[in-house]
Amino acid sequence: MPEGNLPVLATTAWDRCAPERESADLLATLRRDPATRVLVVRGDAAPLVDEQSLHWTSPRDISGDPEWAFLGRDDGGVALLVAAYPADAPHPVTAPAGWGSLRVMGDRLPPTEIAAFVEGLSLARWLLEFAFCPACGTRTDLRQAGWSRLCPNCGREHFPRTDPAAIVAVASADGERLLLGSNVLWGLDRFSCFAGFAEAGESLESAVVREVHEEAGVRIAALRYAGSQPWPYPRSLMVGFHARVEDDDDALADGAEIAEVRWFTRDEIGEGLAGRGGITLPGPVSIAHSLIRSWHAGNGV
Repeated sequence: MPEGNLPVLATTAWDRCAPERESADLLATLRRDPATRVLVVRGDAAPLVDEQSLHWTSPRDISGDPEWAFLGRDDGGVALLVAAYPADAPHPVTAPAGWGSLRVMGDRLPPTEIAAFVEGLSLARWLLEFAFCPACGTRTDLRQAGWSRLCPNCGREHFPRTDPAAIVAVASADGERLLLGSNVLWGLDRFSCFAGFAEAGESLESAVVREVHEEAGVRIAALRYAGSQPWPYPRSLMVGFHARVEDDDDALADGAEIAEVRWFTRDEIGEGLAGRGGITLPGPVSIAHSLIRSWHAGNGV
């Protein structure tokens, strides 16, 4: 995918300092350091200073008993931690401008804070949801500064999960129209790219071919990798592709997951990206938006 069309959440803004995670007392040491900055994540939201900035706090200002993890260090060498709380926890810190979710704030933040929010939210969900060993049910012990869990009973070590999913912008045989689908759970004016998780023993390329045929009836004639983006809802890595179909006339919604499929011209997509034309396209924080915008700019297969 061309530089200007990289997905918003695909940014890498600092060194995650993975070797430091091996220090057994790293979290305890950093929590005692007044220079350490902490990103609080409550459910899928973080506190805000304003509409374009996250509110970072000191470890001493954190209340309750959150799960902790080391995110890395900023350009000045300052350590960054995440303190994770469930969505129903009392507000653990004061948020000067309220709380914002990644879905809403992702395209408004500077790259360093986007990277922090994505990494922090991804770790927070895992820390809160996978506290017990899936093999024997024993509560696990935190290791590697929040990046692994060790079962004291069976000895298995567990790491944050990332589930690969394929998402694709499907163009017509001549490349001049874009096929989008409307999910049965959406309003009929909302359209997006086709997507699905890779199944066991399946490549991402095969997942694209299967999902598009299942959901939209068409067969893929050409396929090109476009880019990827973490999507912590709940723990996905969205891998984007551009594709071109064999026969436009095969397009047919499955009626189970996709209520309608429709071919759009480049002008119609341009109107939709501008917020006009009577259709709702994915928001700027999603890789679907990046794929659609990239196709509109002439960067398909």
